[in-house]
Amino acid sequence: MGILDDILATKRDEVTVLRRPATREMLQRVALAAPPTRRFADALRRDDGHLAVIAEFKRRSPSKGELAPTLDPGTTARSYADGGAAALSVLTDRPYFGGAIADLEAARQESGLPTLRKDFVIDEIQVYETRAVGADAMLLIVAALDDERLADLHALGVELGLDVLVETHDDHEVERALRAGARIVGVNSRSLQTFGEDLSIAERLRASIPPECVAVAESAVRSVDDAQRMADAGFDAVLVGEALVRTADPTSLCASMAACERSGR
Repeated sequence: MGILDDILATKRDEVTVLRRPATREMLQRVALAAPPTRRFADALRRDDGHLAVIAEFKRRSPSKGELAPTLDPGTTARSYADGGAAALSVLTDRPYFGGAIADLEAARQESGLPTLRKDFVIDEIQVYETRAVGADAMLLIVAALDDERLADLHALGVELGLDVLVETHDDHEVERALRAGARIVGVNSRSLQTFGEDLSIAERLRASIPPECVAVAESAVRSVDDAQRMADAGFDAVLVGEALVRTADPTSLCASMAACERSGR
């Protein structure tokens, strides 16, 4: 998988540090004493029939390089909230995305919105860390985990009060996500191998996600037309990053996407 393998190797090094006894004990203690989360999943099911927007904060990506290196998390998150975003997604991976835990903390505080920690979670200590730093939800990537680890990490996240967005790329991964207990299923229309993007992947896979699950379209949503296309396909929410961090008016773009009406599914 190339870049994913590189990222996961880096994460394994990070996990080694987090698993040091003193650090591990601290993260577990803080996580177990953390206040209730904001309900991320509930925010993605809008009662008015419109599309929910998960507005993402990120400075760069491995596929596109620098996107917005000087972006301020608090200011950006407030602009998203002003545009009617239902929730936030914040990249906390530093080596590949230029993110930080501090970005999540600032964005969540300034916006008042439920906030997803978007990172590459491969070990239980990262789940405790996610809860300890104040995130309301975490991301699990099916392609990065075997079935047992996927189910275990999902169960631990739920036990700790986190909502869990489980990211998939094809039919088999959707099946694996559902077997692991996923209740929020994301379809990423970007290939992990080529970084090519194709929204027809999301359109096709939407039918595989049962109605009791929240369905999220991830990646390749760059315009209001793209967002409406995903709403027409029956998705509850879209996760939008690059388009929002590149535009001069993220509030207006977010508002226009959030005005898209969903197909009756």
